[in-house]
Amino acid sequence: MRTLVTADHVISYDGTGHRTLSDGAVLVEDDRIAFVGPSAQAPAHDERIDLGESVLMPGLIDLDALSDIDHLILDSWGDAAQARRLQWSADYFQRRHAVFTPEERARTREIALVQLALHGITSFMPIASEVHSAWAEPADELRAMADFASRIGLRGFLGPSYRSGVNVVQADGTRDVLFDEQEGWRGLEDAARFVDEITAREDPLLTGVFLPCRIETLTGELLQATAAAAAARGALVRLHALQGEFEREYVIERFGRTPLELIADSGLLNDRLIVPHGVFLDVNPRVHGEDRGDLGRLVEAGVSIVHCPLTNARYGSELETFARYGAAGLTISLGTDSFPPDLIRGIDTGVSVAKVQNHDLSFGDLAAYIEAATLGGAAALHRPDLGRIAVGAQADLTAFRLDDVRMGAVDDPLRTLVLAGSARDACLTMVAGRTVMRDGEIPGVDLDAVRRDMQVLFAKMRAAYPERDYRQDLQTELFPPVFTAAEQP
Repeated sequence: MRTLVTADHVISYDGTGHRTLSDGAVLVEDDRIAFVGPSAQAPAHDERIDLGESVLMPGLIDLDALSDIDHLILDSWGDAAQARRLQWSADYFQRRHAVFTPEERARTREIALVQLALHGITSFMPIASEVHSAWAEPADELRAMADFASRIGLRGFLGPSYRSGVNVVQADGTRDVLFDEQEGWRGLEDAARFVDEITAREDPLLTGVFLPCRIETLTGELLQATAAAAAARGALVRLHALQGEFEREYVIERFGRTPLELIADSGLLNDRLIVPHGVFLDVNPRVHGEDRGDLGRLVEAGVSIVHCPLTNARYGSELETFARYGAAGLTISLGTDSFPPDLIRGIDTGVSVAKVQNHDLSFGDLAAYIEAATLGGAAALHRPDLGRIAVGAQADLTAFRLDDVRMGAVDDPLRTLVLAGSARDACLTMVAGRTVMRDGEIPGVDLDAVRRDMQVLFAKMRAAYPERDYRQDLQTELFPPVFTAAEQP
């Protein structure tokens, strides 16, 4: 099957970087790109998708992709007294249980993957909250996710999360981590078995990876065992680390070394490691505010980070700085990490924050952010066939409409999209030559049912917080509204 995709603007790849091709065409043959060039020179084809006034670009790669009903809408607000919301109480640790049934949990995964496709994501590595699980993620949940991702056509890099401990707040209000080490070992065994199963499937859209939870919730032994299991399989590892003050202080107190030193001593510091969010390095003013070698150590090891600019901004924490990390030679990919899974809004936020941080418009490096969402993600995944529109690459494509009157005047297509649009302007998501989403529709998916189920599941998740939150006995509103409710006559 030879499908020709045409658009007013195509972000092609010339072997060294992205280039903007006007009135461009991309010929897709089976799962690969067979031609990139002017529409007037397009070869023979069996069908044509004419996107008109749109920008066609490489499929977006989200390496911290929400696969859950998001809680950010609940906990990214509040004053200092509410800063530690959504933490288990130490008491709840002893009576923990799952909020959702397995069927409901599977549905949250389906809803999240539908949202990824609607927002132009073609490749994803999932992230889900464990706060409403009994512990972490059973492998069966990821098996169901793998089946659904393959059915609708998304490219997934999957593994169940696992941990030895969980963040809690003690009765005196101090943060802590409580452990059940057997849970961690069972989780790693499930994860290794899952990676082997995915490999045996030989599904080109699915890759097994190791996704342990936050570094402070893992024992040193479990980190070392993860490194060994991944090395034996040549598998990627994504480890949430270098992301906050509590993590750094806790790890230093418990292990006598920084999180980065712990990663290195565990055997994980290599080019198969992907780290969201990578914010708390020595260059951060909240650490040392000067370069003491952390960036260079990551670069030398070939580590990649996942920058989540929109989520970071919502929680008040950003890279110090995107330009500094890039100039050091660090591989930077992007993630959404929360709802909406909108990398266009994320890029806009990142570019704007960079200008403010540096007091200089020239640091709003839009090209570098686009590269992070495409080429950076591909590099982190060790997949040079992704993240680019070039002959021989995988036919993973995303297009965004520019013809909505609300977009305003169109100048440079990407600058216009980022400044005036969002990922809701996505009109095509194609993976391996298969159209996953076209004009807001996904074959076989009832979007009305998705919206209804999402609201029901969110309500159930929200209602469960008072039982487990550390402030359960306080006379306080966990989720105060922006304005108090009006009095009814």
